[in-house]
Amino acid sequence: MRVVSGSAKGRPLKSVPGSGTRPTTDKVKEAVFSMIGPYFEGGAVLDLFAGTGGLGIEALSRGMESAVFVDMDPKSIDTIRANLKATNLEASAQVYRNEAGRALSALEKRGRVFDLVFLDPPYRLKHGDELMLSMVEKGMLQEDAIIVLEHESSYAYPEDIPGFYRLRQAVYGETTISIYQYEANPSVESETGEEVENESAN
Repeated sequence: MRVVSGSAKGRPLKSVPGSGTRPTTDKVKEAVFSMIGPYFEGGAVLDLFAGTGGLGIEALSRGMESAVFVDMDPKSIDTIRANLKATNLEASAQVYRNEAGRALSALEKRGRVFDLVFLDPPYRLKHGDELMLSMVEKGMLQEDAIIVLEHESSYAYPEDIPGFYRLRQAVYGETTISIYQYEANPSVESETGEEVENESAN
C-alpha cells in the first residue's frame, strides 16, 4: 500500500500485522477520492475504523487540515502512528484506541466537528447507519459533510438515511462503497442523480 496522491504521494504504508484487518486497496482508495475530492482545501476528517490509517492519511495528503484516527486494535494504533510518521503528517493527526461508539462520545465532549468521515466497520457489524445517526445527534457533522461507508457487497444499507442522501455507490467485487452527504436542514426533497457502478475487483 502507498499514498496515492498529494503531499505524501508515493510514500509506502505499513500493513497491520496478522489477518484481522482488511485494508482498502490502492485501487479502491483512488476511486473513492476521485468521487469525493480529489483534493481538499482544509477541513477535518474522522477515520473511525482506521486500521492502517490509509484513508485518513490519504485525505491529509490531499489537503485536509486535521484528522482523528480511531481503532480498537493496539496493533492498528501502532501501525497508524508509524504510517503518520513515515508520511510526515503526525502534527495534523490525533490517534485514539477506543470502541467506535465510545470514541464518538469522547469526541463530542471535545467539540469535534467533521467535514469528512470514513466508516469501514468489520463486515460482521451492520451499524454504519446507526453511527451516522449518532454523529448527527451529537452535532459532529458540518453541513454537507461527506460520509464514506465501506461494506460487504452482499449487504445493502438504506438509500435514504434520515438527514443524509446517497450521492454515489460503487461495487468492487466483495466490497461496496456508499457515499452519503449530510443535509442538516433539507428544505425540499431533492433528486440525487445517484449513480451506481460495478467495477472489477482485479
